[in-house]
Amino acid sequence: MRDSTGGAYRALPSRRVYLPKPDGRQRPIAIAALEDKIVQRATVAVLNAIYEEDFLGFSYGFRPGRGTHDALDALYVGINSRKVNFILDADIQSFFDSVSRSWLIRFVEYRIGDLRIIRLIQRLLKAGILEDGVVTGSDRGTGQGWVISPVLANIYLHYVYDLWAERWRRHEATGDMIIVRYADDIIVGLEHESDARRYLDAMRERLEKFALSLHPDKTRLIEFGRHAASRRAQHGLGKPETFTFLGFIFICGQSRTGHFLLKRKTRRESHAGEVASHQTGVAAAHAQPIPAQGKWLGSVVNGYFNYHAVPTNGRALSAFRFHVTELWRQSLRRRSQKDGMTWERITQVANDWLPKPRIRHPWPARRFAVRHPRWEPYARIGPVRI
Repeated sequence: MRDSTGGAYRALPSRRVYLPKPDGRQRPIAIAALEDKIVQRATVAVLNAIYEEDFLGFSYGFRPGRGTHDALDALYVGINSRKVNFILDADIQSFFDSVSRSWLIRFVEYRIGDLRIIRLIQRLLKAGILEDGVVTGSDRGTGQGWVISPVLANIYLHYVYDLWAERWRRHEATGDMIIVRYADDIIVGLEHESDARRYLDAMRERLEKFALSLHPDKTRLIEFGRHAASRRAQHGLGKPETFTFLGFIFICGQSRTGHFLLKRKTRRESHAGEVASHQTGVAAAHAQPIPAQGKWLGSVVNGYFNYHAVPTNGRALSAFRFHVTELWRQSLRRRSQKDGMTWERITQVANDWLPKPRIRHPWPARRFAVRHPRWEPYARIGPVRI
């Protein structure tokens, strides 16, 4: 293997491939060479050991011991426990392709004194992208698909956004304010509309200093929270708007007793994408014995439930299982035209192999209280001013 810390090491260009997105577009992915993946993993271990001491509590994406449901729980608890009346759903436009590498290296140099690590990161970034036999380079971006990209993204946003946002919350906000960030997905909850509008303007200005921008169409500021329905009704504005985060739609709902209930539903595009992604697989497996098909489809449904089976989302679980069962029925009917696979028969078969819909995740407040006894979005920050 090439010496990763010596001057002889040169990362190879990463191969560009495209993966389909639920909305029909394609996501460019950079696939590094095997040796470069190993080097990146080793570098990630070093960077995590250093930066985990610095990263703030409201940063959840791609960090050891943290996951999507930790971020979802934090947001749920924040909206319920703080005076949140407005939600800023911030979308950073083409984040991974827009990262300024010169700023990124400056941020790394601020914290790391080992020139070997800094040079190694520079070489990985300069390797280029191979597409259609042509290698292209750029002074921007960290390749989506690189093992090292998530931690580099967190380092970049730690200095560009997190430290700044925490200072703004402490010194500029006149009311309650919560922040949850998962990689480049950012949700901010604020008590006062004046704070929300000032923060949005300040955030745009802040990001532009570091080669980033908010998507003009996807970034939204909406009225949301326990008082949103009554306030909007007073002005004849209809039901409160919703927002999405990590595959879930957040909805201002009501409990059976008429109290505010924050609901989460699987985003329709996520549901449709999951079903469509397995349609080809079901068709390809139609010649296999029913037990083999059932075992595979059972794992598909089980995986969906493991993520989406949160309180208030029971209908989505039943709908997904129904659609998988219907795909299976159609496949079996095509296999044997004489064998009438009625809905009654496929229901019996599905009950043998597919898990029943049930809520698997506890209410967020219960799990959050266990994992985070103290409220983490107000993590202490250091003296750095970028």
